[in-house]
Amino acid sequence: MDIDDLRESLRKKARGQSPDKVKAIWQELNSRQNLTTREKLEKLLEISRKQKKEPEGKTILPGERPGRGGSSQPFLILENSYHLGARYGQIPLSLGLNIPGQVLAVLARDREFESLSLSGAVFIDLETTGLAGGTGTVPFLVGLGFFENDNLKIVQYFLNDLAAEGRMLEDLRQLLEEKKFTSVVSYNGKGFDLPLLETRFTLNRMRLVLTGLPHLDFLYTARHLWKHRYESCRLYELALNHLGVDRAEDIPSEEIPWRYFQYLRTGDFSLVEPIFYHNQEDLMSLYGVVVAGSLLVARTLEQDEVDIEATELLGVGKILERAGQVERSIAYYEKALDKNLPEPVSARVRKNLAQYFKRQKKWEKSIELWQNLLENSEDLECFRELAIYYEHHRKDPEEALKYALDGLALSRGRDLKYERDFEKRVERLNNKVSRLKSTRPDRS
Repeated sequence: MDIDDLRESLRKKARGQSPDKVKAIWQELNSRQNLTTREKLEKLLEISRKQKKEPEGKTILPGERPGRGGSSQPFLILENSYHLGARYGQIPLSLGLNIPGQVLAVLARDREFESLSLSGAVFIDLETTGLAGGTGTVPFLVGLGFFENDNLKIVQYFLNDLAAEGRMLEDLRQLLEEKKFTSVVSYNGKGFDLPLLETRFTLNRMRLVLTGLPHLDFLYTARHLWKHRYESCRLYELALNHLGVDRAEDIPSEEIPWRYFQYLRTGDFSLVEPIFYHNQEDLMSLYGVVVAGSLLVARTLEQDEVDIEATELLGVGKILERAGQVERSIAYYEKALDKNLPEPVSARVRKNLAQYFKRQKKWEKSIELWQNLLENSEDLECFRELAIYYEHHRKDPEEALKYALDGLALSRGRDLKYERDFEKRVERLNNKVSRLKSTRPDRS
């Protein structure tokens, strides 16, 4: 085979390979001074024969983008990498690697995380043709975030042709199997992203390897920590208010399906370019809030709580309670109250604590909370609980009657259920008080 034949054979082989990969191999071979041009070409052909054919999708590197006419590829793969020395808002990217498994286990309510770290996790976020779920909804953009070498890498699979979904998922399947992720991190992924992705894999006769992995769905944790501090717990809002990241160029989520279908009709890539930005920012924001929330919980576990907001201490308490650590959660509820929780949050916490101490038969703590509530409100439940306590535990019907009468007066025309309860209670207590008075010696 002469050199021209070798070159033609290589051109045929290269059609199934990334140009960057062929270029890199050739540059390495070309640097060898001891090889003739023919020997270099022969070695390049030999290497090309041994390598698997690249997938049908095209990998777009940072800085590249299809033109106005879109792309002829059935799907695209976009990659961006961020060095761990960089920051996302207030969060150094490297911090995620230092989160203890114990903290992740508390956040996820899953003890499997105790032996894991975020170094083996995949962060996932989908952009879909609709929000209804089910077999009619297609994830046209699958965004993944994971650690690779000294970088946080973002990989986005974009479905350029709905008919090519199976081919895109096959490429995605290969990546997921190759990376061998040990856990999943998402924002509402348990309720939406993972079930939808599982459905699409099943319909295409494939198995999703992420199924069954430990899964930290941070949506619920974020709501516990910050719903009383910020107006919204959407990732966009948390990125702005908690991480200091202004996603001003972002688009509303509601626009995304429309933009995608318009792109399929027109081929105008500028319609979907903002979707890639939105998806990448959601992944970065997810990473940022997971790190921020994890550091917050880690600080409380280490008793470093000086400048932590009262509402965040309350959130930590809720997280611990969900994780089954009830006694520790109670301590954080009390700490939150000591830091002056805002109303009406404070009242709800006091009522919950009062009921908890009642179940534990810690009557003094329970009654103190009920009486404290009455100083700032006219809560009918407080009057009822105090009437019950003095009647049945202190055996003091006269004191119980005072609370029952006050409760009855407040409940009239306000709450029929409580009104009837207090009427029966007052009648019974009046009888008890009358009998009690009749047994007392006459001191006149």
